[in-house]
Amino acid sequence: MDEKTIINIGRVFFWTSFLLGNICLFGYIFTKNDSFVEGGLLVVGWGFAVNLSAVLLLIFYGIFNKPKLSICIKSILIMITNVPIAIIYIFLGIYLVCN
Repeated sequence: MDEKTIINIGRVFFWTSFLLGNICLFGYIFTKNDSFVEGGLLVVGWGFAVNLSAVLLLIFYGIFNKPKLSICIKSILIMITNVPIAIIYIFLGIYLVCN
């Protein structure tokens, strides 16, 4: 894989998770439909599993292809930018549902 492809992997996972989380959060805020809460929980659970798998694959690829390790780490850093955002959304979602 070339460097652009590796970076794009991180970007695609970041934006997919980010957009799905936003759809669930703002869908609930605007409609108060509990289906968005259920969807948000699924996004968190599946997003964790899928993103963790992608991170592990990038780490293994970088370990076995040493010249690509630094670009794999950059791609991973792009992906894990979603972690603090997800934590904020989880707490905000809990607050909104409980009040």
